[in-house]
Amino acid sequence: MTVPQSNIVSPTNPAFWRDRRVVVTGGAGFLGSHVVRRLHESGATVVVPRHAEHDLTRPGVAEALFAEHRPSHVIHLAARVGGIGYNQVEPAPLFLDNLQMGVNVIEAARSVGVEKTVVLGTVCSYPKFTPVPFREESIWDGYPEETNAPYGIAKKALLVLAQVNRRQYGQRFAFVIPTNLYGPGDKFHESISHVIPALIKKCVDARDRGLDKVHVWGTGSASRDYLYVGDAADAIVLAAELHDATEPLNLGNNREITIRETAETIARVVGFTGDLVWDSTKPDGQPRRRVDASRAEAALGWHAHTSFEQGLRETVEWYLAHRAVAEAEPR
Repeated sequence: MTVPQSNIVSPTNPAFWRDRRVVVTGGAGFLGSHVVRRLHESGATVVVPRHAEHDLTRPGVAEALFAEHRPSHVIHLAARVGGIGYNQVEPAPLFLDNLQMGVNVIEAARSVGVEKTVVLGTVCSYPKFTPVPFREESIWDGYPEETNAPYGIAKKALLVLAQVNRRQYGQRFAFVIPTNLYGPGDKFHESISHVIPALIKKCVDARDRGLDKVHVWGTGSASRDYLYVGDAADAIVLAAELHDATEPLNLGNNREITIRETAETIARVVGFTGDLVWDSTKPDGQPRRRVDASRAEAALGWHAHTSFEQGLRETVEWYLAHRAVAEAEPR
């Protein structure tokens, strides 16, 4: 997948990465392609397994992969993911596939002797009603929002496995929890798209067809903390290099934006001048989301630097140049 080159270089240490071999599961995907680029820029050798040859839900596959390549680091980004609609129709594989992949990767990394494993969590793991901004210590204070719960609980289970493996075996981890990601390379197929690509596609289609309205799920009152994918990639590579603990690190932009403001900004950036019609019979999802990223800032010296509108413009530009790839049906 082709994504634009960043003009911001991740502040990693090339001397650290020069002789490192890193396996990035999901490295050909949306977030993974940005992480792989950061690692290449930092001098690492990167292995990107593909699902067709390495189905990580199957026992033994991850162990054989790591035994063959002997990575110093594993960054586990492979996941089955989607927006609210996908979570509603496919909750069982969302739970089971993510749990199986994560357990297999973590245990294989332990058995092969990988130096450090980075595991990607999800903001969907937080309780439905969590004090805002979300702090890492609140993750166990309640049940996740129902439409996201199977996915979120599977990821929380991997946090537990990382913690007990560290305690019992000394296995080294970094566990990061990004908030809602967006940016070039995102998935725009309607069956799995999240809110930003879904709204971009709707507004572009309506603009191009001369329509006077776009229908939007929910009331618009829910809020999200959006993180540009390039900023997230910087943090993940820094966590692989610098962080060694099983307490999670939130990654966020420290700005809470309502879905209504999201839709209005996208319409303006795209050039759609019609009406946004809200369908309150559809779910809003979690009422509010904004994470406290101060722990990651202290541990990694990292903070998000891409403004929401700048990130949206880059995302729209990429989408318009790569519509066939962006809208491809998931395999």
